[in-house]
Amino acid sequence: MAVTALTRRYKRKTALDGVDLDVGAGETIGILGANGAGKSTLVETIAGLRRPSSGSVRVLGLDPLRDRARVRGVLGVQLQEAELHDDLTVAENLRLYRSFYRDGEDPRELMTLLGLEDSAKTRAQRLSGGQRQRLSVAVALVGRPRVVILDELTTGLDPEGRREIWSLVEKLQQRGVTILLVSHSMDEVERLCDRVVMLDHGRIVTEGTPAELRAETGAENLDDAFLRVRELASERKAS
Repeated sequence: MAVTALTRRYKRKTALDGVDLDVGAGETIGILGANGAGKSTLVETIAGLRRPSSGSVRVLGLDPLRDRARVRGVLGVQLQEAELHDDLTVAENLRLYRSFYRDGEDPRELMTLLGLEDSAKTRAQRLSGGQRQRLSVAVALVGRPRVVILDELTTGLDPEGRREIWSLVEKLQQRGVTILLVSHSMDEVERLCDRVVMLDHGRIVTEGTPAELRAETGAENLDDAFLRVRELASERKAS
């Protein structure tokens, strides 16, 4: 995956400002940043849900806008606002999305894997927040994608649910799936990510492995490293 000089402007705001990002096959990248840093705009532009003002995105060599249909065949997307059909049951949602792909996962196996088997006949509109999150992850994976975007994937889950989802992500990694993970959970990033990219005001301010970022900032943990990077970015901006 390649993002080159990516810029996204709105009327009075620049959400992304010349972002460059290369993601290797099978790599898991953590996207970090405060609210409004540009994280969601970045992954939504990669997914083809937003049109860049300038710059380019390529997913396995494909343009998410020009090659929309082909990109959908290789890219799975789980966003905070999942596109679920509220009037359909969990099983019906998964069967519907599975029908869009020539090859894919067995919906029944996904429901079992994600702890949704007891909710199979429950309409999506009646699911709890945690159950909706599990279903949105299942929808992202049902086409057996080669690249996956996961945006706050464990929001609303209890500790056991978080561990189950982490184990699922690790299975994807073992299969060589490329993953972009947007998260505020530093223990999640520490466990799952090969490399971390930190955004501030639409720009990448630092990147590296979790260990490299701790060493760079002299922090004992990724939480403190994140705060220190934000402080340094603010100091540079003020000067």
